[in-house]
Amino acid sequence: MNGMERLSAAINGTAADRIPIFCNLIDQGAKELGMSLEEYYARGEHVAAAQLQMREKYGYDNLWSLFYVGREAGLFGCRRMIYAPDGPPNVGEMVIKTVDDIARLTVPDSISDHPAFAEELKCLQILRQEAGGKYPICAYITASMTLPAILMGMEKWLPLLLRGPVDLRDELLSKCHEFFVKEVAAYRAAGADVLVYSNPFGSIDFVPFRLFEELSLPWIKKDIEAAGVQGMVYYCGSARINMVIDRVLAETAIKAYYLSPLDDVAEGKQAIAGRGLCCGVINDIRMIDWSPAEVRLEVKRLIEAGKPGGKFLFGTLLMPYNIPEQNIRALVDAATEFGRW
Repeated sequence: MNGMERLSAAINGTAADRIPIFCNLIDQGAKELGMSLEEYYARGEHVAAAQLQMREKYGYDNLWSLFYVGREAGLFGCRRMIYAPDGPPNVGEMVIKTVDDIARLTVPDSISDHPAFAEELKCLQILRQEAGGKYPICAYITASMTLPAILMGMEKWLPLLLRGPVDLRDELLSKCHEFFVKEVAAYRAAGADVLVYSNPFGSIDFVPFRLFEELSLPWIKKDIEAAGVQGMVYYCGSARINMVIDRVLAETAIKAYYLSPLDDVAEGKQAIAGRGLCCGVINDIRMIDWSPAEVRLEVKRLIEAGKPGGKFLFGTLLMPYNIPEQNIRALVDAATEFGRW
């Protein structure tokens, strides 16, 4: 079976050779091609080539069109990124410097035709040509409530979100929502199969449950109702989601939930209750220091907790650049072994 067949089987609860394995290798692509991260992320063909090579090399089931979190700021006019030698780039210029900039913030008319999207589009075209229909192509989409943190910084966004002024907060959220809907449409049109809906504010690790109900959930519902649930995966970074799964599922009908490493996998399965796909996730930051034997034990623990009853996927977060290659191999080999039906 190929990766798309395994993912479809897991979603539908039908027979497969093993569970799907999503190994999210992003920055490692630069190492794979022998480039600096800045050189690597400058070209869509670099990212596509490395994604195809790494999937073939290790034997997992997914491909990524993601360059790095924060690149979306470029579509709003951000002109500078900060590149590290061994980690993901970060936004080097805030698009919104003061609240007065919110009124001047302009959502692009078209994402697909925007010059800042050209390299992602090139990457997606190559991935679709080489592996479309065989391996799920993933895209990373920042939720309306989280995008302002990329545009103005968390230190400015949190006070505005929690204390207002409400009219400015809602104006910014409305613009971010408009952008979100256009971005989802652009990625779908370019060939993305899996849309990772990233929203740390969708977890009560970030906001208390009362504010989740009052602020987060209405914007989550608005995002998903406008964009549709096709291919959507609910994801809150490394923040826990077990406590909100039932509410999100009831309000949005999203069918896939990418747990935090801090979530109990068995509890996540119980919360989803067969209504969707449960994705158990390893704490891959610790893989920098673990031995291959320790990686294998943790993979076994997670799969044994999530595999019974089916509708389960094994996944990683955003694998740090400095994870030893032997640990990546140990992870995929163990997931393949313990994930067999």
